[in-house]
Amino acid sequence: MKPFNVYTLYPTEPVRGRGNFVYDAAGTEYLDLYGGHAVISLGHADETYVDRIAKQVARLGFYSNSVENSLQCELAERLGRASGYDDYALFLCNSGAEANENAMKLASFHTGRSHILAFTGAFHGRTSGAVAATDNVALRAPFNATDHVEFAPLGDLQRVEELLATGRFAAVIIEGIQGVAGIRVPSDDFLRGLREATRRHGVQLILDEIQSGYGRTGQFFAHQKAGIRPDLITVAKGMGNGFPIGGVLIAPHFEARPGMLGTTFGGNHLACAAALAVLEVMERDRLMENAAATGSYLLDRLSRIEGVHDVRGRGLMLGFDVEGSGADFRRRLLFEKHIFTGGAGKSTVRLLPALTLTRELADRFLTSLGELLRA
Repeated sequence: MKPFNVYTLYPTEPVRGRGNFVYDAAGTEYLDLYGGHAVISLGHADETYVDRIAKQVARLGFYSNSVENSLQCELAERLGRASGYDDYALFLCNSGAEANENAMKLASFHTGRSHILAFTGAFHGRTSGAVAATDNVALRAPFNATDHVEFAPLGDLQRVEELLATGRFAAVIIEGIQGVAGIRVPSDDFLRGLREATRRHGVQLILDEIQSGYGRTGQFFAHQKAGIRPDLITVAKGMGNGFPIGGVLIAPHFEARPGMLGTTFGGNHLACAAALAVLEVMERDRLMENAAATGSYLLDRLSRIEGVHDVRGRGLMLGFDVEGSGADFRRRLLFEKHIFTGGAGKSTVRLLPALTLTRELADRFLTSLGELLRA
C-alpha cells in the first residue's frame, strides 16, 4: 500500500523543529514562515506545550464525551477570558471544516431555515457542507452539489441585502481575513454593515476565524477590529499548535439540546491539554502583541522592496505578489534561501509564521527576499 497522492509535495522532509525553525534529516535549517498553514502558533517544540501534553497522556489520553471532562470546562473558561467572549458557550470538535459544519447546522436549527450565504473567494473546508460554502468548484464533487448555498461578491453589501431580504437564509459565513484567496481583508465598514443586515433579517452571522484567529492578526479575532460580535465563531489551526482541535464559540441565544451535535474525538483530553498550553503561552509571552508589532514591521518593510507588489494583511497573516509565478518564487525561497512560505493563486506569497517571530528573523527573511528579487 502507498499514500493516496493528492498533494503536490516539495522534495524535502522536516524531521524536527524548534521555535521558528524546522530541520531535515541532514540537519539543514529552514526558517518556517508558513507554520504548517497557520497551525504552529507557539513555534515548534515549545517546552510548556510539550510538557503539558506529555503529562496528560501519562494520566489519561482519551475517554469519550459520555462522561464529564473538566479540561473542557477549563478550556472554555480560559478561552472566553482570552477572547472577550466569556458569555458564549464552546463546542469542541477536531478541525476547522468540522467547526464550520457545526456552526452552519446550529444556525439552521436555530432559524428553521435551510440556506447559507458565503462570499467569492471563500474557503471554509473540504467536508460536504463546508466545501459547498467554498468558492472553488474544483473541490466540489457531484455528491457535494447543493442549492442551499449562494455566493455574494465580497464587499457588496447591496447584494447581501437583496439576498437576505428573501427570508430563506439561516446564516452568512465569512472569514475574518480570506486566507486561501490570497489574504483578502474585508473592510471594517463591510463587516459592520453585514452585522447590522443579518441582525435585521434574523440571520445568524458566522465568523470563520480558523486561519485569522487566535492572535494571528494582533487581536484575538480579526473581526474584533471592526467592533462587531458575531453569533457563531469557528476556530481551529493555531488553537492546538499542531494537535488537531477545532471549536465553535456560540452566542447565549442558542439553546443546547441533547443529541443536536456530537463528536467522538472532539474535546478529548490530549486536545484540551494542547489548547490550554497554547492559551497559557500566548498570555505569558504576550504573543498577540508580538504578532501586531512584528507584523506591522514586516508590512512596512515589504512595501519598500522593489519587485514586491500589493502588500496586504494584518499582524502575522500577510500576503504580497511577485512578478511571474509565485510557486516558482516560493520554491526558490525554499531551496536557495531555506525559507518556507505559502502561496495562493498565480503570484502570491503568504506569510503565516508562528506568533513568536522576532524582528531579527523578519530581517533575515527581508534580506533573503531582496537578494532573490535582485538576482
